[in-house]
Amino acid sequence: MYSTILTEAKNGLLKIIINRPEKLNALNEVVLAELKIIVESLKQDASIKGAIITGAGEKSFVAGADIGGFLQVDKNQGASLAAHGQSIFSMIENSGKPIMAAVNGFALGGGCELAMACHFRYASAQAKFGQPEINLGIIPGYGGTQRLTRLIGKGRAMEWMMRGDMVDAQEAYRIGLINKVIAHDQLMEEAEATMQLIITKPQPALEALIKATNAAEDGTKEGYETEAQSFGRAFASENMREGVTAFMEKRKPNFK
Repeated sequence: MYSTILTEAKNGLLKIIINRPEKLNALNEVVLAELKIIVESLKQDASIKGAIITGAGEKSFVAGADIGGFLQVDKNQGASLAAHGQSIFSMIENSGKPIMAAVNGFALGGGCELAMACHFRYASAQAKFGQPEINLGIIPGYGGTQRLTRLIGKGRAMEWMMRGDMVDAQEAYRIGLINKVIAHDQLMEEAEATMQLIITKPQPALEALIKATNAAEDGTKEGYETEAQSFGRAFASENMREGVTAFMEKRKPNFK
């Protein structure tokens, strides 16, 4: 049914598997469009009580976005790109049905942002997390500056995004980014067991709990708009072109 996503429904639980293992499950327009359709359908499908998002293969949850096309993106297109991704991830965050991330490998850039949009996160012991956008001369654009700050605190979030490097699953657990670290071969079994327990709870109460907890975080619309506009402006910079070109050429960038 979908070209970039696999779905499996069983006992009221939907598994959403980003399926581009040859690209480490990187996000592109098709993945986002299909993800939007699936998340929208959750609300209408009474047979589905909750969902797990994960990645296909052994290496990656979602290793960011396809960045080869970034050199053709201007300021306004960059802001629109960010706003579009934010809207889809906001749908996940505000879904009345619980959605967890089962992070089975690399969760970088947009992949880390996707995991953070889920209501909570389990991770394989081999998982790696990061917001490395600064190395491309840009910033996180799919809600990363907002959700990472709320999850791990401003100081840690600032340092992590400024450094642009990765942390392993144990460090992600220590700083509060993820809920649990699990042996790689047991990740999906434990994730499914947890979700099967959760979806036995009354649906109206789950929906109310999600809504109230999200409200407690006080994530303002202005914060996301600021991120999207700043993301867009980065696409007008020579440093973005140098960062993306260096990444594609597998060399160190020479930023001005």
